[in-house]
Amino acid sequence: MSSIPEELRYTKESEWIRMDDDFTGTCGITDHAQEMLTDIVFVELPDVGIEVAQGEQVAVVESVKAVSNVYAPVSGKIVEVNSALEDSPELLNSDPYGDGWIYKIEIKNKTELEGLLTAEQYGEHIASEG
Repeated sequence: MSSIPEELRYTKESEWIRMDDDFTGTCGITDHAQEMLTDIVFVELPDVGIEVAQGEQVAVVESVKAVSNVYAPVSGKIVEVNSALEDSPELLNSDPYGDGWIYKIEIKNKTELEGLLTAEQYGEHIASEG
């Protein structure tokens, strides 16, 4: 199993969020998620400016194997999307925690972060799945 970055927070559905500053976070899918999906061929990005609730679907990732929804780890407003994924969806496979980020969110309620999993908790969660 690959390492799980300590500085991120995770959902049980395998999304991650990295705090960029006090109000903005960058979001994507985990290395575990991209391994389960295998070769990613398409990413449907959210619209900049939309408001999303924690747990709401914000994007869709399509692989040769499956179509998977991506959910918001926290509530807020989408302020930027990674348009590089439109031409290079495989960035989600090659660099899920770096160039493969999906969107940035302006966080509405920072207390929601406390309910997300730490790297250690996420590692235990995916280990227990299977």
